[in-house]
Parts: sequence; structure tokens; C-alpha cells
Amino acid sequence: YVMEERPNPDELLANVKAQESHRGKLKIFFGAAAGVGKTYAMLESARLQKKDGIDVIVGYVETHKRVETEALLEGLEILPPKIIQYKNVELREFDIDAALERNPGLILVDELAHTNVLGSRHPKRWQDIEELLDRGVDVYTTLNVQHCESATDVVTQITGIIVRETVPDTLLEKADEIELIDLPSEDLLKRLKEGKVYLGEQAERATQHFFQPGNLIALRQLA
Repeated sequence: YVMEERPNPDELLANVKAQESHRGKLKIFFGAAAGVGKTYAMLESARLQKKDGIDVIVGYVETHKRVETEALLEGLEILPPKIIQYKNVELREFDIDAALERNPGLILVDELAHTNVLGSRHPKRWQDIEELLDRGVDVYTTLNVQHCESATDVVTQITGIIVRETVPDTLLEKADEIELIDLPSEDLLKRLKEGKVYLGEQAERATQHFFQPGNLIALRQLA
């Protein structure tokens, strides 16, 4: 009979702490819907970090041509997107390899729930972000409540819309900080009418579907 040597609990704890200290920190700017100001808040926060001497780069930011948001990119180092040909269309994607090679202190990668185009290293952007965190890079990102995996059934009941792009709750649980970017529903609808959320046809479609007052109130409570 050979006694199995039990792992030393102190050693196990030390190993876990060592892994955690090496892992990058994740901050999620979280909101009830598009247009509440998540990307704007993320850029403002990043500018403060840069002022404090942190090596900040913009890995991928979607401004949706919002003038106020675009102004906040001034003076920040922007990583060029990866151009991928898909069905005769040029698509811009986050360049994970260039980001890892640059190895900044903090990187901004918008739209956590985004699905990468076929041919990318990972199917989902949240997997790109996991790789950055594993390499010890701090990440700022953005997410709407409807993309949380555990909330999708409730969101479908509220809005009648099936959400296909989701982020596992385990990633949210691992986040070091989640900042709720809150905006009253009436203010968000006003922003939509002023063309500050979506433009043209997209704004019209949003008003008829997702951006109805009842939907927005419920999504805000859920967030």
C-alpha cells in the first residue's frame, strides 16, 4: 500500500496567486443598450490612465461616427485594424497578433460580444481578450446587458428579439471591475432622435424594434 502524497494547500494557494498576479486586469464598461456612452466613458478613463504614465493603446474602438467620441481618440496611439477579405468585402477586425507584439500596459478593445470574421484566430472577440489577459495585458472593453449569456432568454421575452452574440457569464465573473454606464431611457431616445446613436435607416429600424420605451426601461433595470 502506497500512500498518495496529498498536494500542499499552501503551495496550491501560492500557485493560484502567482497566476492571478501575472494575469492582466479586465474592466468592462457595461450598459443597458447602445448609445448610453460606454465607449465615451472608456476613452475618458483611458486618457486619465495615459496622463498617469500608463502605456495605453487603442486596439479597436467603434465610434459609430459620433463626433464627441472621435474627439477623445486625439493623441492616443491607435493600432491599425487587420483587413480580412470575406465574400469580396474588406472587413476591419481587431489585430490580436499586432496587439500582443506591441504588448502595452493597457489596451482598449470595444464590443466584447463581437463575432470575428471567418479566418480569425478566435471565433469571438472575448476570446481575443482572454488571450491578452493571459499575457498580462490590462484590458478595457464594453458590453450591453443583452449580450450576457444568462440574460438572453429574459431579453428575448422583453424585446421579442433573439440575441445571437453572447459572452459567457464566467468572463464577467472574472472581471476586476464592471462600471455601469447609466442613462435614463428618455435621454437615450432623445440621443437616438438627434442621430447620436445610429444614423439613417439603422436609427429608424432601432426606433421601431429595440428602442421602444418599455424595452429600454426593462433593459435598464436588468443592467
